[in-house]
Amino acid sequence: MKKKKVLFVINTLGHAGAEVALLELLGRLEGTNLELSVYVLTDQGELADDLPPGVKLLNQRYCRSSVLSGEGRRHLRKKVLSSFFTRMSGLKNLPYLIRNGGKMIAKRKLQADKLLWRVLSDGGQVLTETYDLAVAYLEGGAAYFVADHVKAARKAAFVHIDYRLAGYTRALDKDVFLRFDRVFTVSGEVREQFLAVYPECEKKTFVFHNLLNEERIRKRSLEEGGFSDGYSGIRLLTVGRLVYQKAYDVAIETMKLLKETGLPLRWYVLGEGDLRGELERQIRELDLTEDFVLLGADKNPFPYYAQADIYVHLTRFEGKSIAIQEAQVLGKPIVASDCSGNREQIENGVDGILCPLSPEEACRAITLLVRDRELAEKYGAAATGKQRAYEEDIQMLLELLDNQGAEADGKKRFTDHYAGIQ
Repeated sequence: MKKKKVLFVINTLGHAGAEVALLELLGRLEGTNLELSVYVLTDQGELADDLPPGVKLLNQRYCRSSVLSGEGRRHLRKKVLSSFFTRMSGLKNLPYLIRNGGKMIAKRKLQADKLLWRVLSDGGQVLTETYDLAVAYLEGGAAYFVADHVKAARKAAFVHIDYRLAGYTRALDKDVFLRFDRVFTVSGEVREQFLAVYPECEKKTFVFHNLLNEERIRKRSLEEGGFSDGYSGIRLLTVGRLVYQKAYDVAIETMKLLKETGLPLRWYVLGEGDLRGELERQIRELDLTEDFVLLGADKNPFPYYAQADIYVHLTRFEGKSIAIQEAQVLGKPIVASDCSGNREQIENGVDGILCPLSPEEACRAITLLVRDRELAEKYGAAATGKQRAYEEDIQMLLELLDNQGAEADGKKRFTDHYAGIQ
């Protein structure tokens, strides 16, 4: 039987939640009768070597440095600049950039990355192949590229974040999601927020959960690595990029309050990002150099999870956090901000604590788990037992390869899974 051709497009292939989820999905699909290809819009990311052996990376040139490293940033700047002049992408999009940039400035929230996805998409590599299915695995540039520049019988798009809070609009998208056969969101809350922007997509939008290899997580947590500072007190851990969404400014203020309680605590962060310098200044100003530690990125974060006492996830908004899921697999009690995404992953008072995003409330929640170790262990045990296997979700993707039956199957799936709960 001839293999069907499936293309996945993603913005970068760095060590972040969506990228890790894509690798797991590709690993599950590799054993099927599919010819799998990946195209990375920015031509970079350190996870390229982790692609399953049967998956073809289409990029003609590729930088394996993290987008957050010095070399990675230099590569990205060159990539953006070259895209401006490739097929006149910059000139073509100048009215778009001025119009949408002006709207962002009026709201005092200029997001250059979201403006430039259109330029990167239009200046991307030319793919001559025709695919049976093309999948934009991330919002923004990947979605624009698949919709505008990929030839495929069917097209699907994934949405990983709270669409409105992340700063996307229909004007920024040019209504791109109307042109996909399916839209997959990583959680029910993400679906609701997306449909508030694109109500016309209701009957073709489904929840496709992030897939995790729990056995691999547990195995890798036993490998060498983890904390090396010899600290003997309570370790708090947060894993995530150093970006505004992750609210590290609030976390640092929380650590200041925790320090004032006199409890033996140290807070560690695994991740890199553009806010490192700003966060380091805040840490110094509050005299928390030994108390709030930015560890940088580590390709194997799992020994840190295993050795930590409490996992803390204070974010302004989420889609569905891979980091929370990983902490749950390893039985960690969790304190998280009560926001979209987190609410769907943690049941307050059962397997963790959801609290308002403020230093005072976060301090109160963390202090409770530090002082009541029995409660912390109870939450950790409940987290370990949560449902995280969603093998059936893969079928929603595979059914798109049946061109004749996909539309009917989609309508039936919507009726079965959503009509009764709305």
